[in-house]
Amino acid sequence: MREITFENVDEKVYKETLPNGLEVILIPKREMNNTFATFVTDFGAADLFFVPLGGKEPIESPMGVAHFLEHKLFDKGEDRDIVAEFSRLGAQSNAYTNATETAYYFAATDHAYENVRLLIDFVQDSFFVEETVESEKGIIVQESQMYADDPGQRLYFLMLKSLFSKHPVKNEVLGTIDSINGMTKEDLDTAFNTFYHPSNMKLCVTGNFDLEKMMDMIKEDQEKKEYPAPTEIVRIHTEEPAAVASKETTIHMPIGSPKCSIGIKEYETAIDPEQLAKRTRLTEITLDHFFGLSGEFYKELYDEGLIDGTYNYSHTLDKDFGFTMLTSNSDNPDAFADKLKSQLLSLKDYKVDAELFERLKKRTIGRTLRKMNSIEANAEEYVWHAIRGIEYFDTIPTIQSLTVEDWQSFLKVWISEERLAVCTIMPEN
Repeated sequence: MREITFENVDEKVYKETLPNGLEVILIPKREMNNTFATFVTDFGAADLFFVPLGGKEPIESPMGVAHFLEHKLFDKGEDRDIVAEFSRLGAQSNAYTNATETAYYFAATDHAYENVRLLIDFVQDSFFVEETVESEKGIIVQESQMYADDPGQRLYFLMLKSLFSKHPVKNEVLGTIDSINGMTKEDLDTAFNTFYHPSNMKLCVTGNFDLEKMMDMIKEDQEKKEYPAPTEIVRIHTEEPAAVASKETTIHMPIGSPKCSIGIKEYETAIDPEQLAKRTRLTEITLDHFFGLSGEFYKELYDEGLIDGTYNYSHTLDKDFGFTMLTSNSDNPDAFADKLKSQLLSLKDYKVDAELFERLKKRTIGRTLRKMNSIEANAEEYVWHAIRGIEYFDTIPTIQSLTVEDWQSFLKVWISEERLAVCTIMPEN
């Protein structure tokens, strides 16, 4: 077990890669009252094209297979209820699937070792029966229809389809009605055997537990299970153009006021871990300064009646794609979009002030340190960064290393007309 000390944030991390390939990350906090663990596979909704374990030719999985698989792993037959088992151990459990990963997790104030064992065992047990696969389809279709009726979700995925023409990140995580109904046990088995191999997964436990006891328990659990030798997963990547798929898209829904979103296609090809780490922090600083709730531009938008309290922005940067969205309800969506686009395009000529940049870096560091006070955030962020080859607890030095020249260069290339898209949902007449 390797100990890594991060003096700048007063953290110690213990890592070990087990013989079957599973990376175990332990961050003990004996002073805490609770424990949080997350078990993550590097497999999400965008992983549709790959060579299956033991195969030679690439295949295309049905859309939504990662999310369907997440559902089915909680289903162990009529005799077991995984959520109830966690509850009896004093834990709250859940899971999520996004474009790039599937995570299973729990939070508990007691029974740390029993809960970790339960987490590992239920995720690594693929109990798939054809009849229950069929019955699950109706549940997921209902979930899909519920999201389809949600204006926020519709706008989000409408924007992804506008930004990306080929990259599978544009697809809805749940899949389509047709892909859900066409899902088979074989589809699930193939995805599970390929992507749920321990070598493609990371287990992170944070909080109140004994380090040696926890590691020994995890090792003992894994030694009882047999897996094929670890092999590299071959994922097939599509070539995505730089320009957005659609510059302007409008749909109608039964809503009270228009919703509008401006999207930025950040990049569409693979970037290395160092670039990803730096670009993530530069994007955070840029959005906070120019589009944050305390900024002058926000006040302009609000004073002109172009936004309301729903205004927000978000960014998602990953290994081979990145995008940013700025969204609000607006009674005048055209004016809102025009003003935002003008502001975005003007940033390439913005002259960076050194003193301002240092203040923004300090504010970003303060926000990051506050986030690191949460054991849940530490576990989730640590695994996310580790999968992408980044050391999470080096975030502060990464921010400190950023220069005025870095930010100036970023602003010059961040925005271009061909990388902007506008999506609007208008009320039905």
